[in-house]
Amino acid sequence: MTQPSFNRREFIKTTGLSLAALSSYSFIKNVSAAEKKPLYTISLAEWSLHKTLFANVIHHLDFPRVSKEAFGIDAIEHVNMLFMDKAKDNAYLTELKKRADGEGVKSLLIMIDREGNLGEPDEKKRKQAIENHYKWVEAAKFLGCHSIRVNARSTGSYDEQMDRAADGLRRLTEFGVQHNINVIVENHGGLSSNGEWLAGVMKKVDHPSCGTLPDFGNFRLKGDEWYDRYKGIKELMPFAKAVSAKSHDFDKDGNETKTDYHRMMKIVVDAGFNGYVGIEYEGHIDSEIVGIKKTKKLLERIRQELS
Repeated sequence: MTQPSFNRREFIKTTGLSLAALSSYSFIKNVSAAEKKPLYTISLAEWSLHKTLFANVIHHLDFPRVSKEAFGIDAIEHVNMLFMDKAKDNAYLTELKKRADGEGVKSLLIMIDREGNLGEPDEKKRKQAIENHYKWVEAAKFLGCHSIRVNARSTGSYDEQMDRAADGLRRLTEFGVQHNINVIVENHGGLSSNGEWLAGVMKKVDHPSCGTLPDFGNFRLKGDEWYDRYKGIKELMPFAKAVSAKSHDFDKDGNETKTDYHRMMKIVVDAGFNGYVGIEYEGHIDSEIVGIKKTKKLLERIRQELS
């Protein structure tokens, strides 16, 4: 991966954060009158800032403060690749929780990658992949999350992959239940980007603690072959415990150019979902800071329209 050219001074200037804001851990209280519960609440996926984080402009431990101070978002979704060796580091997790709690920021979930395929054809490899996720279930519990996000990768025929993925997910879910942590699956390439297939996996798992994290953009099956994103979201919403609002580019009116957000969020709301919708910006035209702000503004506008 090519290191993006970011520096700390530019980041601070763009976000409006001060050096003191990045280095101090003072508690900031939310002072707001009780309001009617919104149609959905906006959270921030850490991957939205992955270029900034990989460039070491900010540290993973700064993420709760940056989310609150720069974007006014008090619910976050962690990415395990940004603290891959810290799942069992009690001191690190304690510091992360302290900073999040000090900001009044809630950790919702950890997105898990690179821990093996839960649908491995080989039983020993599948068992190892399942067990590789255990430490992240425990870390999620410690941080106060409700879920870990996993992948449903496998090989074989359509039906074979469904059976294998369902088996791995079911077994991991049974471990998650012991810690009051859900296991949720994102449409994330291959057959998992086929909404009908992933919905079928959920039906086979048939467990209330196993659900989906529907992502607006991850419907590429292979090459230039795409699954219909609106059909896919509709199929996955009955099992959703969180939603990923993937965004890339925006037109002059602030609308996302790849996804009709109004149409998509109506599907989400009509499914009876009123939980967290996480911003996951992956564009290249706008900076990560600007892209996150544009996505948030769009979600807020549509929430008002749908209300």
